[in-house]
Amino acid sequence: MYQREQGALAPAIHALQRALTTRERVSGAGHLDTLLARNDLAYTCREAGDLGQAIPLYQRNLADSERELGVDHPNTLIFRANLGGAYREAGDLGRAIPLIEHALADFERVLGADHPETLIARNYLAAAYRSAGDPGRAIPLNEHALADLERVLGADHPETLTARNNLAAAYQSAGDPGRAIPLYERTLAERERVLGTDHPNTLVSRNNLAYAYQGAGDLGRAIALNEHALAECERVLGVDHPDTLTARNNLAIAYYNAGDPRATPLHEQTQIDRLRVLGADHPDTLGARNNLAAAYEAAGDLGRAIRLYRDTLADSERVLGPGHPLTATVRVNLERALSR
Repeated sequence: MYQREQGALAPAIHALQRALTTRERVSGAGHLDTLLARNDLAYTCREAGDLGQAIPLYQRNLADSERELGVDHPNTLIFRANLGGAYREAGDLGRAIPLIEHALADFERVLGADHPETLIARNYLAAAYRSAGDPGRAIPLNEHALADLERVLGADHPETLTARNNLAAAYQSAGDPGRAIPLYERTLAERERVLGTDHPNTLVSRNNLAYAYQGAGDLGRAIALNEHALAECERVLGVDHPDTLTARNNLAIAYYNAGDPRATPLHEQTQIDRLRVLGADHPDTLGARNNLAAAYEAAGDLGRAIRLYRDTLADSERVLGPGHPLTATVRVNLERALSR
């Protein structure tokens, strides 16, 4: 859908809601055309960060598809994988990982190991392992998925480029910037060439590379690229798009790591924006609150930092669970602040 591809998510959601209502009225709730329309709406809500709306749509779609099309229908398998991906983005890894594992096994059995949907599901599962803080399982699966996508779809296919980006992210999560950064640089150059400089996926690549520079301690390149990435996201996607909010968050972290006093007000703005756009319980909002607490701590405002760490830890345990990587990070940060 053109509006969605251009980052105009609110009008896209409105148009898709109207299309779904028409499909349900004309064709019925379980018709394939209705299921596809509902999946498009769920996907766009997910792109907008509205997981509270996306997940029930995906759940209903999967149930209706299993009932009307059968549990092994290719579209049912796609809807199963999509629901697992939404659970992952919501931080519900306990439901996400088994569901994506189930979907991948079904894709391999029904469609074959080299079917494009099987390859995409493999990439989904690797991302879920990475979100769970398990690079030992994520990296081999990412490498396998990328090699297969290059062989089956070609080196320049958008799904191949996504797999290359995800492998770079897995290397970065494992603390291996020496492999992550060259792969991010290659992916950005390829997305600029294949998709164009203003494509949303190209903007994501630019932001990811800036964040990788930051992780490697190259703050000069990180800040310059972060500032560029944020300006481009604001211009192309709008100030409230979830990818713009991520770019703003990453720039604030870069300022923080450089000891730049611009960090705290930018962290405050990011937290306010994510709360307004994504909601209080979205994992990105919880991450922004943790980052703001760290900025307060670095600025010497220990009282505010501790209060915010405590509140964020309680919410993270409630929403994500005590074993989620973000929960563990907030817990460590609180303990460090309390020991000062």
